[in-house]
Amino acid sequence: MRILAGILLVSLITLSACGAPSSAAPSARVLMEAPPLATRAQPAATTPSPKPTVYASPTTSTTPTPEATSTARQMKYRIVGYYPAWSNPPRDVAASELPGNMLTHVIYAFSSIDPKAHTCVYGAESVDKYHFKGLRQLKQKHPHVKVLIAIGGAEPSKVFSDMAAEEKSRQKFVKSCIDLYLGAYPDVFDGIDMDWEFPGVGTGTRTEDKENFTLLMKEFRRQLAERGQQKKRAYLLTAAVPAGPGLAQKYELKELSRVLDWFNLMTYDFHGVWSKESNFTAPLYRAKDDPYPVNNVDAAVQAYLKAGVLPHKITLGIPFYGRGWTTATADNHGLYQKLTQGKISGTAYTYRTLAENYVGKNDYKRFWSYGAKVPWLYNAAERVFITYEDPDSIGYKANYIVDQYLGGAMIWHLSSDESVLLRVLYERLAQ
Repeated sequence: MRILAGILLVSLITLSACGAPSSAAPSARVLMEAPPLATRAQPAATTPSPKPTVYASPTTSTTPTPEATSTARQMKYRIVGYYPAWSNPPRDVAASELPGNMLTHVIYAFSSIDPKAHTCVYGAESVDKYHFKGLRQLKQKHPHVKVLIAIGGAEPSKVFSDMAAEEKSRQKFVKSCIDLYLGAYPDVFDGIDMDWEFPGVGTGTRTEDKENFTLLMKEFRRQLAERGQQKKRAYLLTAAVPAGPGLAQKYELKELSRVLDWFNLMTYDFHGVWSKESNFTAPLYRAKDDPYPVNNVDAAVQAYLKAGVLPHKITLGIPFYGRGWTTATADNHGLYQKLTQGKISGTAYTYRTLAENYVGKNDYKRFWSYGAKVPWLYNAAERVFITYEDPDSIGYKANYIVDQYLGGAMIWHLSSDESVLLRVLYERLAQ
């Protein structure tokens, strides 16, 4: 799914699923500053779908002492954050110091799969165990936080396809994952997040992967239920799934909706390092002149709803990073322009880096897309375009979650300190 090891694979596949651009001539209506959150429309008065599960949520204190624990209150929406194994404190936030007071769930990414034995294995054992210790400390400070282990990521799809092809190998794989993580670390892990990218896609995969993925998830659910009975506790089962409509058709979504606690919908990387023109990483809606009609959050969500997924089973993916490119021309403030080799080419940025060094600084100007509900930065002299999320765009996405009766937000990822963005989500979804 993801930046670094996983992001390129996801992005290349998502691009192929989203179709060719239309011939619309690009232009943009822009604003130097976005309208304040207070001016935004409230959710429409439509008939609500089944209410989401109520989660324990902490107090709003953002600086807990090491010995402090969260005082839980009720929270209707999930706020789920992925924490990648390559996080490297003190450069990155330590697992023990994650802002658990503003999270309901943390997903550790990733576990690997042995390509021959078809069993779960550590991604990097010493690194994983170091982070597991930090996650244990996080839960001691914030007992309401649930932690899941994500399995897969950048692992070749063929390996999962081979494993899932037979009942015995599915049973063996599921047992190995449960034993390795839930069995060995019962005070750390509360469930499994499956991140097979993607069934039926790539060399050596099978057309039967669509059905086999469902069977694999059912086997996880069966064994988790058995273990839950033995241990007298409930375990969570989720899956990371793609936003591209072509890829969504690779899943039995309605059936999976009955099996999974929720879907982590990867509504980002609609455009990335593979792109040939500048565009947004995670536009909420299609802007009027966007040449890609389905490369946006709303189109992805509506596709899942149409396929039979219950709204509260969708956790909306939100990127806590930006990307930059060099454009061939400076027209349209850099938006929808052909890319060229230059100073910047697919570079990733944290929001903190952008806020401190780019927004309104060093000849970078901030623009706002009324249609897409996202900002961008542009340096006309150097022709550098940067797509990113800021508090305003996060606010619109949080409002969308409420308006559409979705289950909550999923963040990729938590290794950098982005409490400014997280607080916007928390303050909107903790109501």
